[in-house]
Amino acid sequence: MLIGIVGKPNVGKSTFFKACSLATVEIGNRPFVTIKPNHGVGHIRVDCIDTFFKVKCNPREGFCIHGQRFVPVELLDVAGLVPGAHEGRGLGNQFLDDLSNADLLIHVVDMAGTTDSEGKPTSGHDPNKDIMFLEEELDYWYLGILKKVWRTFVRKLEVEHSEFAKSVAKQFSGLRVDEEMVKKAIKKLEIDIEAEKPGVWGEQRILEFARELRIMSKPMIIAANKSDRVEFEENFKKAKEMFPHLLIIPCSAESELALREAAKSELIDYLPGDDDFKILKPQEIDERKLKALEFIKTKILSKWHSTGVQDVLNKSVFDFLKYVYVFPGGMNKLADSKGNILPDCYLMPPGTTALDFAFKIHTDIGNNFVKAMDVKKKVAMGKDHVLQNNDVIEIMVKK
Repeated sequence: MLIGIVGKPNVGKSTFFKACSLATVEIGNRPFVTIKPNHGVGHIRVDCIDTFFKVKCNPREGFCIHGQRFVPVELLDVAGLVPGAHEGRGLGNQFLDDLSNADLLIHVVDMAGTTDSEGKPTSGHDPNKDIMFLEEELDYWYLGILKKVWRTFVRKLEVEHSEFAKSVAKQFSGLRVDEEMVKKAIKKLEIDIEAEKPGVWGEQRILEFARELRIMSKPMIIAANKSDRVEFEENFKKAKEMFPHLLIIPCSAESELALREAAKSELIDYLPGDDDFKILKPQEIDERKLKALEFIKTKILSKWHSTGVQDVLNKSVFDFLKYVYVFPGGMNKLADSKGNILPDCYLMPPGTTALDFAFKIHTDIGNNFVKAMDVKKKVAMGKDHVLQNNDVIEIMVKK
């Protein structure tokens, strides 16, 4: 799973990325600070199963605090997008190519309207235009890819009498397009492939088809950034009214970054996603930072119940991509060979079966699968049993 962080320049993308990952990235108040994509690891927050068993887990990856498990997920922060990117403006082509393997996009929007369409400082900009232009750029990116090969593709389709959905999925698998997505796009657009053969489609029809494929293969969540600004609330309300089909989450990446860095320095007790924090060492915090922390507590956390950053990540993985989190464990012991208790927690795609999980752990385990055991319920399950969040599974293999 790869989550791309996108948006026009200077809206707080890199701050959002650093807040998620605490990676060292360049942050600046100017367009195109990010030239090469930044790869990093964010963490999804889930209830850890160690509280169920009344033990303390030892994560191999990520961490666990107060019964909250933080499971790693790969993030990609790419160069800022400007209008005309699909035609090569700005760093457009590079930006779009970087996104090919993303499963989902987080669009960071300056909801306070303090940057223009090019990412330069201003006031009174309409952030709804940013939401629209980015979706259009992605649509035309997909259209451009389709048009490059369309005639050859259609000719081959007619000669070989291939199945349309299967052929499109094969041609565009690099964009995470699968056969089911193609079928859904055709159905939604009410296209009868026999009556309206692809060879006679005009550019508008190809664009409509490209848009549907983009929506399904690159689902998008809006991180409405800069919720600490006075201009934010009215713009946020308008965006929710204008785009009722989109999930728009209020967010202050700058506040989240400040809290995570203070927590890392052990100045405060704070877990990403919490609606409050506790100051641990007031004597080590200067007056300016104390005022900043008080502002975050009263103007962000009290009003919006979180900074929004963790909420965006969790909703991306669970609400959009429908992933589940599963722990390997044993009926007789929860530790691995080194004594680490519940060391692993896997994020698995929707519909994952016990057999899929066995192969995830190791190919040999999958090949020698006999049955799986639900460690919490202490019952056996077959290879086709679909796993749920917080399952603890032991795989039994041939000896």
